[in-house]
Amino acid sequence: MMLQSKLPNVGTTIFTVMSALATEHNAINLGQGFPDYPMDEALTDLVSKAMQDDYNQYAPMPGHLALREAIAQKVQRLYGTTIHPDTEITITPGGTYAIYSAITAAIGQGDEVIVFEPAYDSYIPNIEINGGKVVRIPLQFPDYSIDWAAVRKAITPRTKMILLNSPHNPTGAVLSEADIAQLRSTVAGTNILIMSDEVYEHLIFDGRQHQSMLRYPDLYERSFVSFSFGKVYNCTGWKLGYCIAPPAFTKEFRKVHQFNCFSCHSPAQVALAQYLQPEEPYLRLSGQLQAKRDYFRQLMQATPFEEVPSFGSYFEMYSYANISHESDTNMAMRLVKECGVATIPASAFYVDGDDHRVLRFCFAKKETTLEAAVERLKKMC
Repeated sequence: MMLQSKLPNVGTTIFTVMSALATEHNAINLGQGFPDYPMDEALTDLVSKAMQDDYNQYAPMPGHLALREAIAQKVQRLYGTTIHPDTEITITPGGTYAIYSAITAAIGQGDEVIVFEPAYDSYIPNIEINGGKVVRIPLQFPDYSIDWAAVRKAITPRTKMILLNSPHNPTGAVLSEADIAQLRSTVAGTNILIMSDEVYEHLIFDGRQHQSMLRYPDLYERSFVSFSFGKVYNCTGWKLGYCIAPPAFTKEFRKVHQFNCFSCHSPAQVALAQYLQPEEPYLRLSGQLQAKRDYFRQLMQATPFEEVPSFGSYFEMYSYANISHESDTNMAMRLVKECGVATIPASAFYVDGDDHRVLRFCFAKKETTLEAAVERLKKMC
């Protein structure tokens, strides 16, 4: 029997391929975006206590109320915006799930969605499986900035949504106040929605301010905004996040959510409700990750790779243009096999495989891991 694919152009992701190669060649994996150091014991202790206190049954469909209340308080502190925990916050099994559910709730057959490349790999399949049409706009290399003139030119009567990601995966670029001004003027007077992927909300560097859609009432009123606990608290395996959206949007989002996941891991939600109360654990995150980025940069100076600066996320791009003219996929494969270091070729984040001869490195690792990886990369000298 045959099944007609809804995603005929989708195959095995580059992350699966590179991780398998890393295992085969006993390579240090700087490809996939996960920390190799432990999360805060205070949070794991709270999860254990929640289990012992018998928070082991279904949480409410929108999420544990105390956690939604804690998130609303945090949004008020960070962005000065009042969010109602009952009608505007939904706990989800990860940020990627939140993005899929929002797109499924909002996008129908023939609706156009503007996506910036390089793009996180779930965006385009999420749109296409819902019958939407992807309108791809390349970010401007090498700073990966948005060409707002190109955005305005791409808008048609079928444009339903603009999908944003800041801090950006894979490049580490972040939206500026100038970008926000351009975005506001671009969507003003239209019915264009915004899907804002902000899973690296707290991992932003060099004193820059995270330009969340939640800061701006005129943008928030047309937005779904997704977040991830796993990305900021070093527990990617928990697959726990949330979506914030205006009440009418949240109502439609939950129609999708209740017939898919319905309810997320209860003990973790109870623990996070308590862990979010003090500001310090999430306010210190940017400094911790910036220190890792800076240390990795320092180490990489001993190699021929040249940084393409990151201002947020787990990642920094590095150019090898002065080393080789081979494709980034071939270079990534060669690094695994000859040097024992796994990366991700940036072309994997483009539908057409645009190749600027850069690789994505994950620096959210222990210092010893980064040191060992760079020692291997020195073989490229």
